[in-house]
Amino acid sequence: MTPDLRDAAYRWIADDPDQSAREELQTVLARAMAGDTAAVADLADRMAGPLAFGTAGLRGPVRAGPNGMNTAVVVRTTAGVARWLADSGHAGGTVVIGRDARHGSDGFATAAAEVLSAAGFAVSVLPSPLPTPLLAFAVGHLGAAAGIQITASHNPPDDNGYKLYDHTGVQIVPPADQRIEAAIEASPPARQVLRAGGATTVDVLDAYLAATTTLPRGRTRDVRIAATALHGVGADVLEDALRGAGFTDVHLVDTQREPDPDFPTVAFPNPEEPGATDGLLGLAAEVDADLAIALDPDADRCALGVPGRDGAWRMLRGDDTGVVLGEHVLSGLDHVGGSGSGELIVEEDGTVTESDSPLVATTIVSSSLLGEIARAHGARYAETLTGFKWLARAGEGLVFAYEEALGLCVAPDVVRDKDGISAALVACDVVATLKAEGRTVLDVLDDLAERHGVHATDQVSLRIADLTARAELMTRLRTAPPTELGGVTVTAEDLLPEADVLRLRGDGVRVLLRPSGTEPKLKAYLEVTEQPGGDLAAARSRAAERLDTLRGDLDRVLAESAPAEAP
Repeated sequence: MTPDLRDAAYRWIADDPDQSAREELQTVLARAMAGDTAAVADLADRMAGPLAFGTAGLRGPVRAGPNGMNTAVVVRTTAGVARWLADSGHAGGTVVIGRDARHGSDGFATAAAEVLSAAGFAVSVLPSPLPTPLLAFAVGHLGAAAGIQITASHNPPDDNGYKLYDHTGVQIVPPADQRIEAAIEASPPARQVLRAGGATTVDVLDAYLAATTTLPRGRTRDVRIAATALHGVGADVLEDALRGAGFTDVHLVDTQREPDPDFPTVAFPNPEEPGATDGLLGLAAEVDADLAIALDPDADRCALGVPGRDGAWRMLRGDDTGVVLGEHVLSGLDHVGGSGSGELIVEEDGTVTESDSPLVATTIVSSSLLGEIARAHGARYAETLTGFKWLARAGEGLVFAYEEALGLCVAPDVVRDKDGISAALVACDVVATLKAEGRTVLDVLDDLAERHGVHATDQVSLRIADLTARAELMTRLRTAPPTELGGVTVTAEDLLPEADVLRLRGDGVRVLLRPSGTEPKLKAYLEVTEQPGGDLAAARSRAAERLDTLRGDLDRVLAESAPAEAP
């Protein structure tokens, strides 16, 4: 252990206002000074911070030290946020604070409220652990200057986080994150940051339910629903919303209903992870449900499960859910095309829309099928960089947005962010309406494929813990990109500096490669398209074969380009 590491730990301990965190770091330091090599590595990692503040705010393990989520880090972060708000013309404004039920969330929310109160802001705190969409809703509903949600979404149990919304009710985007990070760096040690009481409690649940329970527009409510909150904070709000909208045949996975920060029944609290929804699908089969709904722990994501034609239950891909709900939203608009007074917009494929027609959006890594659906309805379509901070800013007239990672925004005028609760309501409306017609979600997916072609998607992840090695891999791929994938010639397009993304496109093939912003992985998003030609089953079989070939080719390219230390 170096003297610099020892001295940095001593200084942090002296400036930490939380006694339990001081004792925790003192214990690690004492073991490190006694020659425990594991403790030395642990201490070095804890002191390797500060925890970076990005456009997703903070996210990291709950532990003492600058490279973790703890009271001292939250206090200094909030001091920086207060400085940024004041510099942006929002001094003295209202800031809403919410939290989930993870380890430390209650204390972190209290610390943030005290810092903002001392800085002269009017602080409103949500009354209990609640879904992230309610915080996003509260910012707009209360006309707040900003909103802070203490949550780590679907991260592992040891993590927590700090998510920031600006006065528009949308997550921050650059350059706000850099300005906030600079303000945090300039903040005094946590023990010196002023803190005061004075926050008030505000309850927006009734207003949120009033705004969302009217979203289902169909006349029937005959649908049996199985649902899970995955030990998060969404169960009660979901059930209230469903019943308020008239969906009363609801069955929740009892062992996952109550918030539990240890997430004891799942290996990873993310509906996308294998095995995470086994309990839900088992319940759906047991009660003979029509639809299965899985929320992630902070209920901003929504995954859907349906029975297959063979009776076996399966979860839909995020792209499948996105296009089904997108079609539903567009088909329900009274008038999709423009008013006749808008500016004419000519798309790349020659389609003409009007600037005042409705807009739907998805991200560059999601299926391109939503674009075909939009054009068929005479609506505008946009693709953005990944993340709802960009999707919510896709343009005026936004009526629907989704990302393949289970993020859905079905009512941007209510919540300008992904919202698993409102998405679940609209999904129930879709399934109930289809059931009355003797049809299913799978029939809708068939219809869309027959009209717009089969769009088969997949994702490949290469785990690389070393960030330098991951950056080197991206450099190698940019320097010598593949010229053929999946049996077709592809051309490369580098999206730097706007995004660290390399896009490869060919006839009916698309691949996007990017480093993950939240995991030590390089991610690749694959899509192949195939026209049905009168035989949808054959087209799907061809698309699946082409996707397998594309995946194999990409695996080979990544293996050849990856640094030696990458597994």
